[in-house]
Amino acid sequence: MERKSVDHKKKRKPSGAAIIRPELTTTLFRALFEEWAETGYTRISLEHVATRAGAGKAAIYRRWPSKLEFACDAIRSVEVMWAGFSEQETFQEDIRAYLRATIRILRHPLARRVIADMVAERLRSSELSPLLDRIVSVRRQVGHRLLDRAIARNEMDANLDRELALDYLVGPLYMSMINRGVSTTLADLERHVVVIEAGIKACCHNR
Repeated sequence: MERKSVDHKKKRKPSGAAIIRPELTTTLFRALFEEWAETGYTRISLEHVATRAGAGKAAIYRRWPSKLEFACDAIRSVEVMWAGFSEQETFQEDIRAYLRATIRILRHPLARRVIADMVAERLRSSELSPLLDRIVSVRRQVGHRLLDRAIARNEMDANLDRELALDYLVGPLYMSMINRGVSTTLADLERHVVVIEAGIKACCHNR
């Protein structure tokens, strides 16, 4: 008589509902951004987000314990948008590449509305402050590298008020595209480059 062992029994595979599918996660992120852009953060309905993604609400709670965690992961999933441009040969070219990358973000119909809502929400509640701080930190790290390269090339005085310089780097573009809702042309971009370069070079402590 053949002896059977429980060791030879096949383990039951988890059902489809228990598997975290990466493609569904990506779809949920997109649905969250769409809902966020339409309603604002405080009025986001996770049930509506799930419906947009063609999933059940349980698909969200299997991945994230809260709306905030969901939002944080969604932002992290697109962080490459905040920092993606290659090193250039001169400070002016670096500024131009940085601004082009910023314009791509601010032109995105979902991104520009979500960013504006996060800034407004921060004035009402501290819930999104860590998330917004992370976004700002990523952008400013890129800016610091840009300034470091300019100093190393002797294009910039090392005695620089970096925080003021980094504010100036993106401030005019944000004011134009988000606060005023103005589209930026190639000619506008070149004017921004010239003005921002001159402004940053004037941010030295000894001036």
